[in-house]
Amino acid sequence: MSEKRIELTKQDRIQISLRMTMCQAGWNYERMHNLGFSFVLAPVIRKLYPDKDDRSAALKRHLEFFNSHPYVEAPITGVVLALEEERANGADIQDQAIQGVKVGMMGPLAGVGDPVFWGTLRPVLGAFAASLALSGSFFGPIIFFLAWNIIRMAFMWHTQELGYRSGLEITKDLGGGILQKITVGASILGMFIMGVLVPRWTSMNFPMILSRVELDSDAVVDFQGLVDQANASALSVDKIKEVILHIQSGMSMESVDILTLQDVLNQILPGVMPLLLTFVCIYFLRKRVSALTLIMIIFALGIGLYALGIMG
Repeated sequence: MSEKRIELTKQDRIQISLRMTMCQAGWNYERMHNLGFSFVLAPVIRKLYPDKDDRSAALKRHLEFFNSHPYVEAPITGVVLALEEERANGADIQDQAIQGVKVGMMGPLAGVGDPVFWGTLRPVLGAFAASLALSGSFFGPIIFFLAWNIIRMAFMWHTQELGYRSGLEITKDLGGGILQKITVGASILGMFIMGVLVPRWTSMNFPMILSRVELDSDAVVDFQGLVDQANASALSVDKIKEVILHIQSGMSMESVDILTLQDVLNQILPGVMPLLLTFVCIYFLRKRVSALTLIMIIFALGIGLYALGIMG
C-alpha cells in the first residue's frame, strides 16, 4: 500500500496568505525578507515534514537571501507551496530548483509591485480619501484604510492561489512580456492621475499687476446711487433690479480695471504654472538632484518672489 499523500488544504493556504502580512517583520540588511518568508511558510513546513530533520532542512533552505515587493511575494509563495508539497510527497525537487524559482521571480515581480501599489494605487486612494477629509468628512481615512487592505489582501490571496495552481508553469509567463506591459501601463496610469491632481493640490498665485486702467462711469455698476437711495430711505425695487441687470450684463464693479499676471496665465491655460513646476522638478530629479535640495530651492524662490510682489 502506498503511503498517503500529504496535501495542503484551502485552510492551510488561507493561513499562509494571512501570515504574508508579516513577511517584513524580520527584515534585515543581510538577507532582506528571508526570516519573514520562513515565518510565513512555517505552518506548512510543519505539516509537510513530520520528521524534525526534514523540517529543519526545509526552513534552512528558505533562510537564503530573498527580497521582493511585500505584496507580490504572494505568487512566489504559491509556487513554493506547490514545490514543497510535491517534494514532501516524493518528487525529485532539489533545493537549488526551489531557490532558483524564488530568485528568478522576485526581481520581475518587484518591478511590477512598485509602480502598481506605491506609484498608482496608494496615491489614487490617498488623494480620494484626502479630498473627503478636506471637505470635513470623517469617512476619508476610514475609506482609505478599508479599500487599501481589502484590495491588498484580495490581490495576495488570488495571486498566491494562481502560483499554487500553476506551480513551475508560472515561470514561463515571466518571459512573455506580460509583466513589462503591466509595469508600463501602471506607470502611464499613475502619471496621468498625478497630472490631473497637480493643479488640484498645488496652488500658485501671481498677483503682480501688469496694467491698471481707469474706467468710464458708464462702464461701472452704480453702487453709490444704490447706497444714496438706501440712506435717504428711498430705495426702490427698480434701482435694485437695475444694479442686478448691470452686473449680469458684465459691467465692472470696480472703477479701475486691474490686470494681473495670474489673469494672463489663466487666459493661456489654467493651472499651467503648477504643471510647469512639476516638469521642472521631474527634470532635476532625473539629473540626480536630491528632493531635499529641490524643496529648499522652491522654498527660497517662494520667499523671494513673495517679497518682490510677484507671487502671493
